[in-house]
Amino acid sequence: MRVVIALGGNALLQRGETFSAENQRANIKRAALSIAAVINAGHDVVLSHGNGPQVGLLALEDAREPTSNFPLDVLTAETVGMIGYVIEQELANLFPPAKMFATLLTQIEVDPQDPAFHLPTKPIGQLYTQSDADAVAAANGWTMARDGDKFRRVVASPVPKRILEIGVIRLLVEQGVTVICTGGGGIPVIPLKNGGYLGIEAVIDKDRASALLASDIGADALLMLTDVGGIFTRWGQPDQKLVTRMSLSEARSQTLPPGSMGPKVEAAAAFIAAGGKLAGIGRLDDALAILAGKAGTRIEP
Repeated sequence: MRVVIALGGNALLQRGETFSAENQRANIKRAALSIAAVINAGHDVVLSHGNGPQVGLLALEDAREPTSNFPLDVLTAETVGMIGYVIEQELANLFPPAKMFATLLTQIEVDPQDPAFHLPTKPIGQLYTQSDADAVAAANGWTMARDGDKFRRVVASPVPKRILEIGVIRLLVEQGVTVICTGGGGIPVIPLKNGGYLGIEAVIDKDRASALLASDIGADALLMLTDVGGIFTRWGQPDQKLVTRMSLSEARSQTLPPGSMGPKVEAAAAFIAAGGKLAGIGRLDDALAILAGKAGTRIEP
């Protein structure tokens, strides 16, 4: 099968871990083993990944020097290159030299009139006290929102419309290359009147972008891997139960938290509705088992 694997933030940083290059590489090594098992089982794999902690860190560094800020699309490109480099290297270390890997910076067109630009909701970066949040917002022109008893920067999360490099991705996949692309949900760009494109301050949801990618390359399966075993009924309760299978109509009827499983189930439903055969949600280490129907939650037509 042709499989798109979307790596969640846990592939790069475990909950409670200090953000460091050493921790990031250790977690990517673990992710590489799970991905390699899928490749060795005979599947063609295309990878996407998140970049939340990394882009948040770079945004924090820029906040200290407001006059030298880089726009969010540039910070996304920086982090995607950094993460893709480590993923590509750790995967290549598990295979003979003849196996080919490539990391591709991926621009994704969004609609400049998307309602998300009028209601930023995607949190990035560190937590601030109210006084610090007010100061940072004033210095940088950021929108801040409450997060518990603190505040965080929030940005727009528009719907991905078109992957600009999709032709290159298809070409590489057809040549047997394992492609790492749409990192961080892709770099959001808007069309210009002259036919060109310009980056815009936004963050595209990784799972939405991965669903678009999977549909565009004719993938059979979309796996969204995280640190939770799948979708559970009565989550967090003593009698919680894993939902092993879900139909498209059942997936569309779910009401799940927007900060966790909600976007994943929406992306799964979009992929299946576009003709995909299987969308799976589960733990990073269970990638191959999810494909085999032995772990996680599977959404099917």
